[in-house]
Amino acid sequence: MHQPAISDYGFLSDCRSGALVGRDGSVDWWCPDRFDAPSVFARLLDPAGGHWRIAPLAASRVERAYRPDTLVLRTVHHTPEGSVAVTDALAAEPGARGHELGQNSPAVLVRVVEGLSGRVPMRLDFVPRPEYGMLTPYLHRQPGGGVLATAGPVALVLRGTGQELRHDGDRVSHTFEVTAGQTVGFDLAYAAVHRDPPARLDPLRALAETVQAWEAFRESHRYRGNYTPQVRASATVLTGLTYARSGAVAAAATTSLPELIGGDRNYDYRFSWLRDFSMTMRALWVAACPTEASRLFAWAARSIGRIGDEPVPVLFGLEGERDLAEHDAGHLSGFAGSRPVRIGNDAWRQRQLDVPGEVIAAVWRLHDQLGETFAEEVREMVVGLAGQVASTWRLPDCGMWETRDAERRYVSSKVLCWVALDKAVRLAPRLGERADPRRWAAVRDEIRATVLRDGWHERLGAYTGAFGSAELDASVLFLPVVGFLPATHPRMRSTIAMVERDLGTDDGLVRRWDTDPAGFLLCSFWLVECLVMAGEPERARTLFEQALGRANDVGLFAEQIDLTSGAQLGNLPQALSHIGLINAAWRLTDPASG
Repeated sequence: MHQPAISDYGFLSDCRSGALVGRDGSVDWWCPDRFDAPSVFARLLDPAGGHWRIAPLAASRVERAYRPDTLVLRTVHHTPEGSVAVTDALAAEPGARGHELGQNSPAVLVRVVEGLSGRVPMRLDFVPRPEYGMLTPYLHRQPGGGVLATAGPVALVLRGTGQELRHDGDRVSHTFEVTAGQTVGFDLAYAAVHRDPPARLDPLRALAETVQAWEAFRESHRYRGNYTPQVRASATVLTGLTYARSGAVAAAATTSLPELIGGDRNYDYRFSWLRDFSMTMRALWVAACPTEASRLFAWAARSIGRIGDEPVPVLFGLEGERDLAEHDAGHLSGFAGSRPVRIGNDAWRQRQLDVPGEVIAAVWRLHDQLGETFAEEVREMVVGLAGQVASTWRLPDCGMWETRDAERRYVSSKVLCWVALDKAVRLAPRLGERADPRRWAAVRDEIRATVLRDGWHERLGAYTGAFGSAELDASVLFLPVVGFLPATHPRMRSTIAMVERDLGTDDGLVRRWDTDPAGFLLCSFWLVECLVMAGEPERARTLFEQALGRANDVGLFAEQIDLTSGAQLGNLPQALSHIGLINAAWRLTDPASG
């Protein structure tokens, strides 16, 4: 079987779950219950993992695009017999508008086939394989020509308008023709096996309703700045990665898409990271609205709970789950043979000293919305996190890139400790009698002096990744972004230049470290922000536009870019890449923005 490229996939979302559909018309990934639930299609990670394909029988030339301001994807196939469009969507709840989008999504995948010209023979292949491909379902004919698939905890009902679907053992193979002006709709409904599947939808009506729901949502969210089309598109992707029931933003819709083809750095990103918190909040504030930022903050506060002596995990499940124990799905061969395939992410067990800084910075961003007197939970959270930082900031940790070898004293982690206490001092008047701004200020100043002394490498003329290290690390580009040191400071200018020279490429990509095999898109967008703040907006704009060109044909970014082939690598769509785009575009719009 031909392995599609990561960039061949489009992203569908109902703000409950995500699906990936290839240029060849095959849905190769869908976790219908929620983003981090088991899949029913996983051909993305193994040829036998299950899929649902609708495409012409003949080879076709493909064009595709999202309906504006939606995640409804229209793919046009041009064949020798004629042209046909397939429009795919995860259905919105009928009548959902504004922030109701995703609250009660029905878990129905809708596919509408429209004849544009000629007479085009089509083929449908439905091969469900629940539980990441471990289960082979029983298939049963249903009244009206549908097929019911049941296995383990899952029930799926496939239906088509005017189509008599028949199963052959564990799959459905169905051929039909579409002529110009003719429309054929299909819907695939998910339910837990002990519940009745959702009532049958009219696929055309459901599709129209879903378009309206997305358009109404985006209409209420305005962005007024540079690169408006790209920012609006990235904001739509972030909305699509939001688990609407809780407000959490998933880092990606997939697991184990590799950072290097054939490599083992394959991780499950279908959870929500606190490290990304302030960056995500800033992007939502810029390109969405305060309501979404506030809901994300409320999710984080609930997830963290009371602060104890143990460090706060760097990530949580989408409903606040803490234990995300990782295991190897050894029965899956991996994307292009890249093993292991991981379910869960053991980074939740790591010590990550940067987490409190991200959370307290988010409180600072929202402090006007939180009122003059913070709720008890917010006060206790900030005081508890600040106290943790003041006591533990000298410890080593696993760093921003979540290394799984030795802990180190990472510069970026220490800087986020400084951020935590700097913002806690500013928030102290709203934190009640347990606030200790005098101690926090003293430790904050000690952290700053330590970073300036021990993070600087005199011979290299740059801040490096960790104290005592001679290795450059692109995470230091974060220093001006969080306000630790101006980009115009001589040492910061020198650091930016060194990172660009030694970790950058001629076309604007930036690697995280010198042995990183690919460019990391977030770092490229950080470099853009640094150059703007250093007074080089034109060069920043050039690099920004080069980074924009790394998106796939429907505007999606994965995590990284292969330096040789230019192929996208890593999980898709990657929230951090789209967050970086939004924040860099805003920096180009307003260089003084925080």
